[in-house]
Amino acid sequence: MKNRWLSIPGNFYFFLLLNACLVFSFGCHLDDKTKAVAKLQVQTAVSKSPAPVLADAATILAKPEVPILCYHQLRDFRPSDSKTARDYIVPGANFRDQIKLLADSGYHSILPDQLHDYLLYDSPLPAKPVMITFDDTRLDHHTVALAELNKYGFKGVFFIMTVSLNRPGYMTKEQVKQLADEGHAIGLHTWNHKNVKTFTEEDWSIQVTKPRDQLKAITGKPIEYFAYPFGLWDKPGLEKIKLHGFKAAFQLSARRDENFPLFTIRRMIVPGEWKLLTMRQRLNNSF
Repeated sequence: MKNRWLSIPGNFYFFLLLNACLVFSFGCHLDDKTKAVAKLQVQTAVSKSPAPVLADAATILAKPEVPILCYHQLRDFRPSDSKTARDYIVPGANFRDQIKLLADSGYHSILPDQLHDYLLYDSPLPAKPVMITFDDTRLDHHTVALAELNKYGFKGVFFIMTVSLNRPGYMTKEQVKQLADEGHAIGLHTWNHKNVKTFTEEDWSIQVTKPRDQLKAITGKPIEYFAYPFGLWDKPGLEKIKLHGFKAAFQLSARRDENFPLFTIRRMIVPGEWKLLTMRQRLNNSF
């Protein structure tokens, strides 16, 4: 029996083939159009997302403060060290015990960006946050502190006085770069530790702009945080630090400025003769 399909004219097969192609083409067109519409909807949704709300000064001042420790020299006491000098010197064994105390007590180290975003945008912090900072570029920050921080997975903040780089007893440029490469934060502590309250207009270039550019060249990263020498500041200095593009600045223990709390963040010097119990109490009561 002759197959009836073979009797259908050839132009009918052509019609079927053409129709299939049109259906396929139409489907592809709809798919592309659907994708375009979806993409537009996503872009519209993103563009309509509210910008993060910046906290005002009063809101920042009302937030719980994060404990911030400040270290200077890490070495054994000498007979010639005065009582005042010993407030800025922590023997290596004491420092190791203090960092172990933080780890055993469940503290988590944070960096300035985390603190900045917490204060300004209410970003969350880890449980029991603490910031560990070091001033003055001392060599023992690298030879003593770094190993202890690494042992417990802590990160530190190193405020560099650039006049001291490569000098005996101080860190080299290569050591500062290593700290930055390993995820520690590098901040500026002026060129030669001059009191900000005594700055002339020329000093802002000598003490801030040039050393900041130098540290950026050394680390390959922007330098966005500043620590006041001696912890001293005044209103004009706060405004200048902000105008120079720093995100925040750190003092010592004075009252924070009511208008510039981000630029008067408090820190606590750890005296070398503190017992661990004293340190624990101050962490809980001073912030």
